[in-house]
Formats: sequence, C-alpha cells, structure tokens
Amino acid sequence: MIVFRKPLPNIERPQMPADVVIVGGGPSGMACALRLSQLIDEHNAKNPDSPISKENIYVLEKAREIGQHCLSGALLDPRSMRELLPGFEKEAPLDAQVTKEAVYYLTETGKLKFPVTPPPLRDHGNYVISLNRFVKWLGSKVEETGVTVFTGFAGSELLFEGDRVSGVRTDDKGVDKQNQPKSNFEPGYDLQAKVVILAEGSRGSLTKQLIERFGLRRDRNPQTFGQGVKELWEVPAGRIAAGEVIYTLGWPLTTKEYGGAWIYGCPNNVVSLGFVTGLDYPDPRLDPQRVLQEFKKHPFIASLLQGGKLIRYGAKSLPYGGWWAVPPLSGNGWMILGDSAGLVNSQRLKGIHLGIKSGMLAAETVFEAMKSNDFSAASLAKYQQRVEASWIKAELWKVRNFHQGFEHGFWSGMFHTALQQVTGGRGVRNHYPSIAGYQRMKKLAALPTDGGPEANLLGPAKGDGKLTFDKLSDLYHSGTRHEEDQPAHLIIHDTDVCNQRCIREFGSPCQNFCPANVYEMLDDPDQPNGKRISLNPSNCVHCKACDIQDPYQIITWVPPEGGGGPNYDGM
Repeated sequence: MIVFRKPLPNIERPQMPADVVIVGGGPSGMACALRLSQLIDEHNAKNPDSPISKENIYVLEKAREIGQHCLSGALLDPRSMRELLPGFEKEAPLDAQVTKEAVYYLTETGKLKFPVTPPPLRDHGNYVISLNRFVKWLGSKVEETGVTVFTGFAGSELLFEGDRVSGVRTDDKGVDKQNQPKSNFEPGYDLQAKVVILAEGSRGSLTKQLIERFGLRRDRNPQTFGQGVKELWEVPAGRIAAGEVIYTLGWPLTTKEYGGAWIYGCPNNVVSLGFVTGLDYPDPRLDPQRVLQEFKKHPFIASLLQGGKLIRYGAKSLPYGGWWAVPPLSGNGWMILGDSAGLVNSQRLKGIHLGIKSGMLAAETVFEAMKSNDFSAASLAKYQQRVEASWIKAELWKVRNFHQGFEHGFWSGMFHTALQQVTGGRGVRNHYPSIAGYQRMKKLAALPTDGGPEANLLGPAKGDGKLTFDKLSDLYHSGTRHEEDQPAHLIIHDTDVCNQRCIREFGSPCQNFCPANVYEMLDDPDQPNGKRISLNPSNCVHCKACDIQDPYQIITWVPPEGGGGPNYDGM
C-alpha cells in the first residue's frame, strides 16, 4: 500500500509572526530578498528615527543548502544583475563569457549550420554559469544583509483568511512511511505573514494551490511546459572552448515534437549539454531521457564526447506558455515571481534574468507596502503594473505567440516564427490560443504499434555505459537523496485509474516522462491488467513532469521532508 504525504490532523503547531515570507531560494527569491534589504537600508540611512526592521523577513528554501536544487542550462543574461548589483561581474562565480555561438539543424547522421545565428540565440555578452554556485553566492549576499534564510524548510500549504493569503505552513518533520509521528517528530510552523511571495520555480506546489483556489487561469492560456534533461561531461582538451555555445534543432525529434538541444563550453574541459522536449508530444511512449541519449549518438555530438566521462545529471521543467499564460501576479497578501509565474522566454531558452527582475520589482512594491502597512490587493497590484511597464513585458510580448505557433509541427512553427519576427510577435493573430500539453497525448489505439518514425524515442534507454546511460545510471550522478522513512511526496489521488485505465489506454506514460525511474508498473495477478503502480519517491529529482504531464491529472507533487532531493553541485 502506498501512503502519501499529507498534513497530520489535530497537531498544535508553533505560530511565528512575519512581515514577509519568500518561498523559494532560487534566483528570483534571492533577488527579491536582496533588493528589499537594499531599499530598507537606504530608507534607514535617511530616516534613522523611523527605521524599518528586517527581523521578520524570511526566505524558505526546501533544499538542505542554498542552491542545491537549482538546475538550469545555464546562460545568464546579465541585464537584471547589473541593475541589482552594479559591478557584480567582479565577484560573482561566472564560468565564462560567451564569445562564440552556432546553430545547427541535425538530420540522423548529418548537420546543417545556420549561415547566420538567429537574433534570439545570439549570446555574446551573456555568461555561462553554474546556477548552483551562482545562487549560493547570491544567497550569501542575502544573508550578509541580515535577512534570515531557512534551509531545509518547505512550504507545505498556504494559510488563508477569507480571500487573503495570511501565511505559510512549513512541512512536518519526523513522519514515518505510514504517516505517523516518529520519536523525532517536529510539527511544521505556521508563519503568519503580511505578504507571501511565491518564488518556487516551475510548477510550484503552493502556486498551484493559489491558482486553483482563486481561479487565476480564467481568461489565460493554460501553462505549457518543456522538460530539460541535462548532463555535465568532462571531455578531452580542445573539444570546445569555454564560452562557446551551440544550439541544435531537428534530430532525434521528428516534425511532430517540439524541442532542441544546447551545448555550453565551461572551464576545465567541462561541457554542459541537454535536450529540452516539449511536454506536448502525441505519443505517450516517448521518453525525454531517452531523447537525450539518442541525441548523443549523433556523429557530431558523439565526436565531441568521445573519450570523456559523465560527471553530473539532472532534469527540470520549464514553463513555455508565454505572456498569455502568465496568471495575475499579485492579490490580497500574495505575489508570484519568476518561473512560478511563467516568466520565461522560450524562444531564447532563458528566464533567470526575468526571474531576478521580477524579484526586484516585487521588492519595490513590498517596500512601499511596509512603509504604509498596506498589503491589500490594491496596494500589491503595483507589482503587476511595474512588470507591465518594465522590460519584462517588452521582452515577453515579442514572443507571446512563439510556442503556440508550433501546435501543428516543426515546419508550421518555423513559418509562424518568421511571421512573428517581422510583426513584433503578433503573427497571424494577436493572441494564439493553446491547450494544455497533456491533452495532446494520444491513446495507444490511435498510434502505430511499432512507434513509426518515433520508434527510437519510445520506452526507456538501455545505454552502453560509456556514451549513453539508462535512467538509474544517470540518476546516480544527480546526487539525489531523500529520507527513506517518510510518506510518498508524490500523491496519486486514485491508483485504480493507473492500474485499470491508464495502463490500457496510454501504456502508463509516467514510466516514460519521469526522468528518474520513480514510477514502475509491477506484476500483480490480482489487478485487471496484471500490473499495479509502484513508487520509488526517493529517486525524485523534483522536475515535476508527473504533476504536469499525467493524462488524467491525478498526480500532485508536494515537497518531501527535510530538504530531500537532488544535489546539483556545480550544475
């Protein structure tokens, strides 16, 4: 029997007053905390008789250490950082400045280099970074200002008073697999906050609660996502220069799927490469981790990696819906930042700079609210106004219809992209509609049994242990660790759907879209189809693809206990 993680009833929880609670210690959350601290320091220097305290400003980070769960490509557009910390380049951990880039269209064995790099993919002046190290550095700047960062504390649920968000409940610790308190049990805290700022990253669990409670998707496109699967390799000297960037389109995907790859040259002969597969593919047997393994078999990529060794692995989801999928950004006692809000430029494959800028604008709004002691919806609405007046909207408006343009395949998407490029993002209409990616998944009965052109992308990769790897081998390189004796943090609301319908209708796609072998169908003669769902939650790398791509939408991802998850050191 699977026992899922859920709040324990009838538990007296410690109460903790707060002015500001920022949930999530990634780039947007840390930028928000740092900018707010800067504004308070400036105010206090000018108004020593009426200072504003930082004592009740808290950042909650679910990882055991700052940056531990941060995974990205990662290229940093420095625009927002230069606003937040002028001269940051002198001390930030930047791996290399981009000096060379190229874009290729791949066929199964060949490649065609674009004669001119498309403007959205021109990266001169940007920086190759380890997001893990960068966020650790940014977090240290926050802690130096006196703002408290609680690591290993996840927000398990939002607290409400009527139509107002009144705080956050942190996760209970010391709960066993049967959802019973252990001898080391510690109840979560109820942080009673004047404003809760959600900076959880893509598909945040509290953001999902907020959106569903207040119907924030009304009049918006549904959010769509891509899944990025990434490896770091150490390769022989001379293969790729630090600061060299390569993008690829085409193979191994067919014209039915959306996606592409990146390759970044890092110092010390390290290569960051990954493949982003749009989570709107039609065949439920497609496996994004296998897509990356097939990509590495291409002669061009294999020659780059030959003689090298895999050193790290990870995966994450990316919001691709664009401006029309961004929900309202603030309300009574709450705000949403960065990836949680969908502030990602999917055409450029970049969102770090947008998250940082959104954090800064939220901080400016919260600072004004602290001065007036007004955290109402009307007061916090200035954040939305600031975003819409800033270069965040200016950038996202130009790509507002980009991902939707690929609804009918690659070549149709390229036509729409070209048209949008010359019409300022409009294309054939100002607002392209969309549907959620999981709704594009077809049932097995409507697909060729042999997989057709996608056959080499379907099902788990076996791997040769040198160039390509199965999921468990890759997973080993993610450093993932969870407390074993705890309830599952992946909530399947009706396992009968898995055992009786999904296996027959879709072939249990959770086994494929999960990049960490969390979901398995085990033999069980007592079940109608001879199989039953089984979970390995300790494998979870927190990409949240299961929460996003399940065709029945019956899986909910919630944070595990005590900072468990991947250790993306150096990624």
